Parts: sequence; C-alpha cells; structure tokens
Amino acid sequence: MAKALTKSQVIASMSEKTELSKKTVKLFFDELNTLAYKEAKNTFTLPGFGKLALVERKERMGRNPATGETIQIPAKTVVKFKIAKACKDAVLANKK
Repeated sequence: MAKALTKSQVIASMSEKTELSKKTVKLFFDELNTLAYKEAKNTFTLPGFGKLALVERKERMGRNPATGETIQIPAKTVVKFKIAKACKDAVLANKK
C-alpha cells in the first residue's frame, strides 16, 4: 500500500499542476482551512468532496473497558465530515 502524501507533497503537486507558486498554493489551503473551521457550525460544503458539519450527540450509556463498570457518557457536540457521492464514486471506481 502506498504512503499518504504529506502536506508539502500536496502543495508541490498542486503548485506544479496550477503553475502557481508553492507559497500561493499554501496560502490558498490555509485560507480554505480557516474558512471551513469558521463555517463548520453552519455546515461547510466543498463541492465534489464532502460536507463538514457540527452534530449533537445524545447522552448515552457506556462501559469502562478497564473495570467493566457502566458509566453515563454526557451529550456533546462533535465535528463530522460526510463524503460526497461524487467523491465516493470516483475513489471506489478505481478500486475495481
């Protein structure tokens, strides 16, 4: 299995394909991240890739794995990322 690309490899690849400087590409990704984090509470969609949203988890019962004791897990807000259908189709089509 191939290794995942590093941030600098992604920036270099995008820089080469778009003919923009690495500094400009890095700035673009940094600004995209900042915008996504800020807008996650309102749901941030990256067309063709997926959707970032805040989701409320209900309070639930759980178990302490060390002692086996039943515990109450409190309700909390979590960040979820839902992959777009176009992304799933593109990635999984290559696996066949």
